[in-house]
Amino acid sequence: MKIWDISMDLDRSTAEWPGDTPFRYRVAAAIAETGSVNIGEVNMSTHIGTHIDAPFHYDQDGLQVHDLPLDIYMGTATVVDVTGIRTISAEHLEKNVRPDGIQAVFLKTGAWPDRTVFPEDYPLYDVSVAAWMEANQIRLLGVDTPSVDPETSKELPMHMAMNRHNRFILEGLVLDGVPAGVYGYAALPLKIKGSDGSPVRAVLTENKNASG
Repeated sequence: MKIWDISMDLDRSTAEWPGDTPFRYRVAAAIAETGSVNIGEVNMSTHIGTHIDAPFHYDQDGLQVHDLPLDIYMGTATVVDVTGIRTISAEHLEKNVRPDGIQAVFLKTGAWPDRTVFPEDYPLYDVSVAAWMEANQIRLLGVDTPSVDPETSKELPMHMAMNRHNRFILEGLVLDGVPAGVYGYAALPLKIKGSDGSPVRAVLTENKNASG
């Protein structure tokens, strides 16, 4: 079975959201000290690299990570190539997605080529996408950008629309080498009690039942 790793690397070069905690890993206790094992320590934002947003991230009463149904983060996804499109709307999904049997849509924008640098600009996601997803029973939206809203936005229209329609968000995917098509996917969050988000190891797998 072919597997595509669509996760960002996490190391000191990984670009964090401006003002967030950068990723740091260190060996807190080495074999020379313990006599048997290395023990690592990680410090980071919950929204660095490839990660999910729990509704609690943008809604004080929203679901936290440990409450999220796991079936949101496993299933069948379609990858849609929207490279070069400035504002991505439901119209683009209507033209390119067969919703039957699909639990997730992953949007390939190509707008973040150097993931050691936070992008100055990336495409916009129209709130019509959230309504289209609900109408077609698609629960998860994945994007290869740092967020579904602009960096400077305080109103977070796309996050709020996704929340109103009970849809869920996966950000920071790496879809550079992935052709448009239908795949199996998994992007399970860590079970961090009370958290607003979590890094994930996101993968795609061949979907032998897909017709394209």
